[in-house]
Amino acid sequence: CKHEVIFAGLKDNPNHISTLDVAKRLIDYGVHPPTVYFPLIVEDALMIEPTESESLESINEFVEVMKIIAIEAKENPEVLHEAPQNALVRRLDQVKAARTPILKWSK
Repeated sequence: CKHEVIFAGLKDNPNHISTLDVAKRLIDYGVHPPTVYFPLIVEDALMIEPTESESLESINEFVEVMKIIAIEAKENPEVLHEAPQNALVRRLDQVKAARTPILKWSK
């Protein structure tokens, strides 16, 4: 039994909302971000993989959060571009992190 669903990127996207923007915004709503950009054959993929133990209630809550994010994408796209805003760590500079990784922890 398959239990994942894959969404492709937005077709009508005048505000240039990326899959990463959506995933980061989910963090602000207390949702663990899903797998993004995989599988590679799906453009701007967002893979949702609820476990078999997820309740219908929690899946419905996720759907409601996605609806809110869709509205934000149209009405206030900067909220998504700057997400996460409510997490302990804000959005990282992924290019800098990839080019100059810190591979050990120090005080």
